[in-house]
Order: sequence, then structure tokens, then C-alpha cells
Amino acid sequence: MTRNARAPLVVAVAGRKGGAGKSTVGLNLAAEGVRRGLSVLLVDADLQQGTARVWGTVAAERGLPSPTLTAMGAMMHRPGQLERLAATCGLVVIDCAPRLDDVQRSALLSADVAILPCGAFGADVWAVSDGVAMVLEAQATRPHLRGAIVLNRVRRPLVAQARATLAGTGLPVLNTVLHQRAAYERALTAGEGVTTFEPRGDAAGEVRALFDEVFKLAERKVIRGS
Repeated sequence: MTRNARAPLVVAVAGRKGGAGKSTVGLNLAAEGVRRGLSVLLVDADLQQGTARVWGTVAAERGLPSPTLTAMGAMMHRPGQLERLAATCGLVVIDCAPRLDDVQRSALLSADVAILPCGAFGADVWAVSDGVAMVLEAQATRPHLRGAIVLNRVRRPLVAQARATLAGTGLPVLNTVLHQRAAYERALTAGEGVTTFEPRGDAAGEVRALFDEVFKLAERKVIRGS
């Protein structure tokens, strides 16, 4: 996609490790975009798991506002594929599978921002390094691609330790931290994001801050919500 002020912001939520919370991050970003009045396309690129599609089905059954949903694979970066579907959108969120394969490469070659969720323990950090390498590889052919790590499902006492451990990975760690909170799971089960499910809760505040930070990382104007 051509980078310009009117093009949609395309965010790929990526990484190798299962259980890092990619779908939690991606679905909440998409839901917050809808809440702020954007036309949002949510791409389910985890064709096996299909979490985004299940979430969207629950939202539709409940009559809730939700993103437009589609499933795409390793061809999404090709001309006329994702670019065509996203043409009238303000935000595109790609929920990637926990595999560093051709689908995830295609997502990164389509994206303006790549977000890698990561926990606080050694195994999380080791796994995220592979995702960082793939983002750096994609940047060689997509120079404007911005990448960052977001601490997710982290307990507060471990945040400083996790930041120190991730400091040398090659990508910045976002200021926003998504802590371990039951509200995230409850909201997704209900077909919502936390910012509508529990709008005054701590989880909602975290997602609003993450949404703003992602737009700033992409050097896009932050869309303010109510």
C-alpha cells in the first residue's frame, strides 16, 4: 500500500509465540477503532484458530457494532488483495497466527505498524526475538514499516524487569502495558473490546493508551473518541 495521509493505517499484530495475546491486542485495537468512529477492517490471518471470526460472530449475534471481518492468507500483500478491501477504511488490523510463515510475512509486507505482544518471562523474550528478526527483514523492502513490542498479560511487579530484558532486541518497547486482567477475557467472550465492555475499568484505559500510541508510532493523527 502507498503511504499517504488518506491511506488506512494497517497494523499487523504478529509474533511466533502462542499465548502471547495477539488476538487480545488485535481485537481490542479493532474494537476501539470502531468505538472512535473509524471504518475498521479486521483481517483474520490465523486461518486455523479463527479467533477473530468467532469473536465477530458473537458480536453480530448480539447486534453490537463491530469491524468488517475477512480472512486472508499469504497473498494479502499482492496488488489488488488487502489493498482493495481496505480502500475505504481508516484502520486495518491483521490478527496473525503464532507461526513465522508466509502468511505472517505477507501481513508485515502489508503493514504500516507491526506490534509484537510479549510477556515478562524468559521464554516470552526468546520467542519475541524471532518476530523482531522478521520485522527487521520486512523493513528492508518496506522502509516505512514501524515495529514495536507491547508488554501484555504482565503482572505489575515484573514490568521493569521485562523492559530491561527487552531493551536489546532491536525494536522499541511501547510505554503502554497491558496487565493481566480478567476483563480482557470477559470482553472478548462477549464479542466486545474492553473499552465498551467495561469503559471505566483499568483495562479500558490501557487499550485507549495503546491505540493512541500505535497511531503516534505511525506518525498519524490520533483519532479522539468520546
